[in-house]
Order: sequence, then structure tokens, then C-alpha cells
Amino acid sequence: MEHRSDDIALSDLQLDVMRTLWRGEATVADVVAALAASRDLAHTTVATLLTRLEKRGVVAVRREGRQLLYSARVSESQVRRSMVSGLIQSLFRGDARALLAHLVSEDDVAPDDLERVRALLDAERAPPRRRRT
Repeated sequence: MEHRSDDIALSDLQLDVMRTLWRGEATVADVVAALAASRDLAHTTVATLLTRLEKRGVVAVRREGRQLLYSARVSESQVRRSMVSGLIQSLFRGDARALLAHLVSEDDVAPDDLERVRALLDAERAPPRRRRT
């Protein structure tokens, strides 16, 4: 999965399609079936979405016999990173601390969540361990 752009903004529907592809290769019919429980989408709608995502370089397509198989060219973490970065830039003027402050002040973050964030920060700051051979 390789996509160099840092600007991968996707709509809710596009994210739902990508979530299907992050599980593995799929045909248009596979995607329609995977989304059937939450969305009533026509085959042509999904085909158009996949074609547009392929043109953007987010999705790869290959032919197998008479079928087209689609796969993700970007990972979920790449999309997450890009979309969160865009959110921080547009709503918080590039200040990630302002986003964190907002989440805490709106009670969107519980105390145990903060402990997990502290543990993640500590792990990021820790010097890399040397392997013993």
C-alpha cells in the first residue's frame, strides 16, 4: 500500500468503501454486499466511487477474467493521519494542543483515556532498546 500524498480526505461513504477494501480485495458486488446492512447503494454508485478512488490513487484495480478486483493502496493509518492533520489545520490553526484541550474540555476524554495517552507519549519518548545478540 503506497500513496505518497499527505492529503487523503475521504467522505463518510468513501471511508465505508475503504473499510471494506482494508479487509482485502473486493469486487463491486462484494462492496455492495458488505455495505448492504448500513447503506442501500446501487451497483453503479459503488462502481463510480471505486473508479474515482482509483483515479485519485487511493485504490488499485486489476482484472481477473471478466471481473475487476479492487484493493486499497493506502492504509487506514495513512488516511487517519491525513484527515486528523487536516482537521487540526482547518479548525485549530495547526495547533494539536488546541485539539487536545478541546477534547478534554468537552468531556470527550475520560481520565483513563488520559493515562493511555500519557503511556503512548512515554513510549514515543523512550530511547530505542538495543538488541542483545
